[in-house]
Amino acid sequence: MKVLKFGGSSVKNAENINKVLDILEDKLANNEQFAVVCSALGGITDLLIKMSELAASGKDEYIAYYHQFKDRHESTAKQLLGDEHYMKIAEELDQNYIVLKDLLKGIFLVREVSLRTMDYVLSFGERNSNFIIAQALKKRGVGADYLDARRIVITNKEFSAAKVNFELTNEKIQNHFNSNSNIQVVTGFIASDLGGLTTTLGRGGSDYTAAILAGALDATELEIWTDVDGVLTSDPRTVKKAFTVDKLSYAEAMEMSHFGAKVIYPPTILPAMSKSIPIFIKNTFNPTHSGTKIHIDTDEDFRSPIKGISALSNIALMNLEGSGMMGTPGISGRLFSTLAQGKINVILITQASSEHSISFAISENDAERAKELVEKEFQKEIESNNIAPIDVDRDQVIIAVIGEKMKAVPGVAGNLFNSLGKNGINVAAIAQGSSELNISFVIDKDDQSKAMNLIHDSFFLSEQKSINIFSIGVGLIGGTLLTQIEDQKDYLKNDLSLELKIAGLSNSRKMLFDEGGIDAVDWREKMEESELKADIQSFVHHMITMNLPNTIFIDNTASGDVPAYYKEILEASISIVTPNKIATSSSYAHYLDLKNTAKRNNVQFLYETNVGAGLPVINTLQGLINSGDRIEKIEAVVSGSLSYIFNNFDGSVAFSDLVQEAKQLGYTEPDPRDDLSGSDVRRKIIILTREAGIAIEPEDVELSPILPKSCIEADGIDAFFVALETENEYFNTLINKAKNEGKVLRFIASTQNGKAKISLQAVGPENPFFSLQMSDNMIVFTTKRYNKRPLIVRGPGAGAEVTAGGVFSDIITIGK
Repeated sequence: MKVLKFGGSSVKNAENINKVLDILEDKLANNEQFAVVCSALGGITDLLIKMSELAASGKDEYIAYYHQFKDRHESTAKQLLGDEHYMKIAEELDQNYIVLKDLLKGIFLVREVSLRTMDYVLSFGERNSNFIIAQALKKRGVGADYLDARRIVITNKEFSAAKVNFELTNEKIQNHFNSNSNIQVVTGFIASDLGGLTTTLGRGGSDYTAAILAGALDATELEIWTDVDGVLTSDPRTVKKAFTVDKLSYAEAMEMSHFGAKVIYPPTILPAMSKSIPIFIKNTFNPTHSGTKIHIDTDEDFRSPIKGISALSNIALMNLEGSGMMGTPGISGRLFSTLAQGKINVILITQASSEHSISFAISENDAERAKELVEKEFQKEIESNNIAPIDVDRDQVIIAVIGEKMKAVPGVAGNLFNSLGKNGINVAAIAQGSSELNISFVIDKDDQSKAMNLIHDSFFLSEQKSINIFSIGVGLIGGTLLTQIEDQKDYLKNDLSLELKIAGLSNSRKMLFDEGGIDAVDWREKMEESELKADIQSFVHHMITMNLPNTIFIDNTASGDVPAYYKEILEASISIVTPNKIATSSSYAHYLDLKNTAKRNNVQFLYETNVGAGLPVINTLQGLINSGDRIEKIEAVVSGSLSYIFNNFDGSVAFSDLVQEAKQLGYTEPDPRDDLSGSDVRRKIIILTREAGIAIEPEDVELSPILPKSCIEADGIDAFFVALETENEYFNTLINKAKNEGKVLRFIASTQNGKAKISLQAVGPENPFFSLQMSDNMIVFTTKRYNKRPLIVRGPGAGAEVTAGGVFSDIITIGK
């Protein structure tokens, strides 16, 4: 059983409802079982509120709004059902209209609308919409029943925001569904108390109704259908570059919804979370889009430690301060008890360790009342000047940066506030929990758009020396390295007096250790026989515990998990060799920390193969600096896949076909966008810039994308190639313009004066990149010495043989 909820935009009119019905019929065709929960027609709830308020004010204009309500439902029903079917239900709809009209008249006469009465008025929105939708399903031949949720969802009498009695509600839901086999079309938002009075679950409560059903029925999925492609990284109305997040944890979704993300109503998550029911946020108007999945765990592969940037507007920041607060017990208790008794919700709290002040953020609508209540509570302290009168800053906004991975990435908060400060955005208050799931801060509302876009854009020696090697990653590069070590063992022993012993190996499934050395010939068989399950932490700890001399740890993976142990390894006096770029291209502080840790422990941290595979790039750069030369500029083509594509792109073959060819030849990742995005090139230019002595963060690199937006956002590899094919003309225009100027296209990274840039450029014969062929890399160093004629390193920049050879060379460097 699945529970599907469709929001007001999805059922705004007959056209949209037909899209909903198509989705439901597709699910039926796939033999899916489901219940349906719908909101009122889009805009109807606001219309009902408006007419009630006018009636309570004694203004007979409410009658015009009532007729709008009636006309919209009649029109929608007739379009969906046709005249013949409409006539069969007209009497029941008319009865609803009469009751609503009489109710509004009563409000008009008494000049008052209580919360209890308002709940009853609002119920007509969901009751009418779901009744009509159920009839539309029947007309299509689907066995469907209209179900008024007041029969199955029981609450207390807190009108407008009623609390659910889950014990009674779950029992009623289960009993009803056990005795009804038709598809149930259930009213969202509304419920009833034990006496049968109509209550509501609060704005957005239709989501909650669906979650309540899902929890009671132990549903396999809860689908929330709306008008966007899932949960976005930020509000697209403010941040135009916002994109869909594929996966969120419950905790992340709770934080994002609490701090203003409109896609999901916060209480919705709780019933689903209690039963570990995955929630999918889908788009009614783009039903094939995968949307966002909300479940237990976060997405560890997500590009950034940050998942979303949300904002709460109309905030007032209040400050209670004074010397009389310092060391005085109970101040906080009195403050927040007073606010709680006044039913004022506190959204954010921060207190200095000096206890001199407490700042808290509340809704701006509550500011006057809160100030009055707090100053009354602390009247004596204010009169004696021990506490100052309450300071209120209005027109504030809370920005929340959310992501479970922040706790694993050092420097997120520092980078965040550094960026804000550089752009003149003053932060009035900051709050961060120890879980590091959320960093929240208060700024002036005029800076909201600037801050959100800024953050979004910002967040990549004896005669015979034995060397003991521990290697994680024995795939293509790692396996090739072991073969090279075996092939060169006699030369190493006889000419370099080195013996390389393989003391430990690990792949993704198993790990193997042998203090005496693992045979580099039959290591695969030994690995298969091993009973040790692969685990990075266990591998590292076992290596350290073995405490072998002259140990070198090799990370032959592209994983972000292994580098997390680099510092621990270096502190154990074990050298590291790796082609893995994660550590050296992450935060600069981490990069510097690793280099300093290696130096402090008298070991080496080598990563020549981070740039240019086996080409002597980093060694050349370090040699220039160590000899006193000054680096003025570095330019580089450092992607074998992109080099192959653009070295062969002359317009005779469609760009999309060339990318397809590169993929088939194994030059690109399975999804070529991983290469075409330029993220790997960004890592490499970060490394080169840092090796030149310049501190740079991933977000500092100015990357001009190659791909049009349609290609980047395509859903899947096949869809990407379809989108890319439609953009062939765009790339033809680029190459034709270049050819007309006697130039070629190259994807070039450069760093100069502390600024790194990556872009697709047209270069002429005078440029060294003009002559590149096949998948060659080229790095051009312009220095104080090599100024008029730069120093150039050129050759194959990809492939298992050359990359393994580069790792091998670093091992020998350490060994010697």
